[in-house]
Amino acid sequence: MVLVTLAQPVESVPDASETRLSLGPAAARNLATTTKSVPQMRAISSRWLLKVLPWVEAEGGTFRVNRRLSYEVGDGRVTFTDTGSGPAVIPAELGELPLLRGFDEPDVLAALAARFERRDYEPGDVVVASGGLSDEAFLIVHGRLDQVGTGEYGDRTTLGVLADGDHFGDDSLTDPLSTWDLTVKAVTRCTALVLPQRGFDEVLAQSEALRERLRWFQANRGAQRNEHGEADVAVASGHEGEPDLPSTFVDYDPAPREYELEVAQTILRVHRRVADLYDEPMDQTEQQLRLTIEALRERQEHELVNNPRIGLLHNADLKQRIRTRGGPPTPDDLDHLLSLVWKEPGCLLAHPRTIAAIAREWNHRGLHPGPVEINGHHVPAWRGVPLLPCNKIPISGHHTSSVLLLRTGLDNQGVIGLHQTGLPDEYRPGLTVKDMGTDAKAITSYLVSAYFSAAVLVPDALAVLEQVEIGREEA
Repeated sequence: MVLVTLAQPVESVPDASETRLSLGPAAARNLATTTKSVPQMRAISSRWLLKVLPWVEAEGGTFRVNRRLSYEVGDGRVTFTDTGSGPAVIPAELGELPLLRGFDEPDVLAALAARFERRDYEPGDVVVASGGLSDEAFLIVHGRLDQVGTGEYGDRTTLGVLADGDHFGDDSLTDPLSTWDLTVKAVTRCTALVLPQRGFDEVLAQSEALRERLRWFQANRGAQRNEHGEADVAVASGHEGEPDLPSTFVDYDPAPREYELEVAQTILRVHRRVADLYDEPMDQTEQQLRLTIEALRERQEHELVNNPRIGLLHNADLKQRIRTRGGPPTPDDLDHLLSLVWKEPGCLLAHPRTIAAIAREWNHRGLHPGPVEINGHHVPAWRGVPLLPCNKIPISGHHTSSVLLLRTGLDNQGVIGLHQTGLPDEYRPGLTVKDMGTDAKAITSYLVSAYFSAAVLVPDALAVLEQVEIGREEA
């Protein structure tokens, strides 16, 4: 028989040098009062948009924006669908063209949509040439094109950029003998849908409604209006003697837009045991409310940028939207944006990554614009207009974003924030906290609500630079 003896573990003897001569920090902390911070939250941002907007009282939860009556016809962007055999224009979307704005004849619009032809262009292709016969209407499905004209001294100059959803040439169909006054060249690969003059004439010959629409369009196109589409106010000046003075009146929009306050809400739940026993040195309910309100304010700013009804990205007038000339946000693009809100521009808003892309373009050109001070902070600026970060402006999957330019203030006919104060259970202006009671599980619920909106008083108070490329700089 073989006996196996298992060795007994030998306890290690502490080194004399490791023997403590006094109380250690780990044990001492059991008797100490720690110094602690309030709960931190990574989602809290600077929320510059909420800071720069002047907040106006909206009694009754509604704010009406009265404007002068405008006679402008449509210049909107067109939406397409892919039928499997290629892109096609949605017939109702043809109502975005100036010639067909408000024209409600589905059969006629469908007949026109069926006569569009697809054309593809490579970079550098001339789509139309100045001086050529303008007998086609173009809808841009995808791609980027430059509108090129001739300057006073014969030099070539870029007049504008066309991209997805834009259109041109539709008004030329009303005059078969008209010619192009500019050249359109493809910058990238482009796909367009084209309506030839013959296709338009075929539908025109079959539709009395379209012929009546054409007569109305031609009669009203030359009406006396200012550059904003409003009827001119007849004023005499520079006269002598006693001539008959013109008479006039200022008409108002019969259907002004009304902005209703939006709401962001949540229910905060706090167990009574937590609120009662763990209320020192910090009020647990107060800290829960503080962080909840921070989240609501973040959502409020997100809605002011992205909400389809009140969001600034959706409420910018189509004439106030431009695209970059080459992709990245160059100083030339920022200057073009400033030309759209030239009357007392207040601030530029962009995603932090977009601001980094703007700074790269400044660095490439050796530009170092000086900062400006706003609310005690030094922030970058372009032409003296502060450039503020707003992480609520989305970045697309193609690494493009937008830059917003605002004029703010009620007296400046700018962009304003809307709220209502003096509400029951008001905790902060426009924000309420209502105690909903304690249930059978000893959980107290609080309804936290923020009421807000934003209004653009006149279209030129807001402009958007779209499709700004913010890809990383190449090494």
